Amino acid sequence: KKKLKISGRELLSVPRQVFGLDQLQVLEMSPERESCLRYRMEQLPQEIGHLRNLTCLYVDSNNLKKIPAEIGNLSRLERLTLSNNSLSSLPAEMGTLQRLRSLHLANNSLTQLPAPLCQLRSLTFLDVSDNRIVTIPSSIRHLEKLETLLLLFNSLESLPEDVCLLRNLRTLWLGNNHLRSLPAAFGELVNLDWGYNYCSCNFEGNPLESPPPEVCSRGPEGIKDYFSSLCRI
Repeated sequence: KKKLKISGRELLSVPRQVFGLDQLQVLEMSPERESCLRYRMEQLPQEIGHLRNLTCLYVDSNNLKKIPAEIGNLSRLERLTLSNNSLSSLPAEMGTLQRLRSLHLANNSLTQLPAPLCQLRSLTFLDVSDNRIVTIPSSIRHLEKLETLLLLFNSLESLPEDVCLLRNLRTLWLGNNHLRSLPAAFGELVNLDWGYNYCSCNFEGNPLESPPPEVCSRGPEGIKDYFSSLCRI
């Protein structure tokens, strides 16, 4: 793969020559812990759209407030990391990235799950932890290939029933939200690892009542039994 990692303490911005490298497949522009970059980008340059052969783009840990519409030109993109920025929204054009499989958006300023994300039908991994997300749209049901959904440390008070249609979901982290209940069809998530792979990120830190935490820890089967018994009462 043709790969470029930008580093250098004297750099103040992304060198424009980068956007002429139209055969580039992997581009890393993330300042690392040892701060190999002196600058942090506040905006991804529009010229990013010239790099049509990119499959991986790493721009986490910057200070991005906006993603340009031109991101939609990157039709071969499979992995995009945007965690640890200041994003409060995403452009509609993100929804055109039909090869995208892995999207990292943790620790931003999102108050809702951006609608364009629900058009990314190839997505298997989505991390939107540590934002301020209050609601999940029902259109999340379109993410049929999703295997990992990380929602911990948000402000969710409920989940739409449509989450229960994501039958390939194995890892679902709902910890540290405001959830009092789970959807009645939650037990249909038969591949969910809650029953055999205990993790405090799964559901701890929520005021769960229906079902209570001890039922949640039994996994999808236990949750299904719980809701079935309610129906019989």
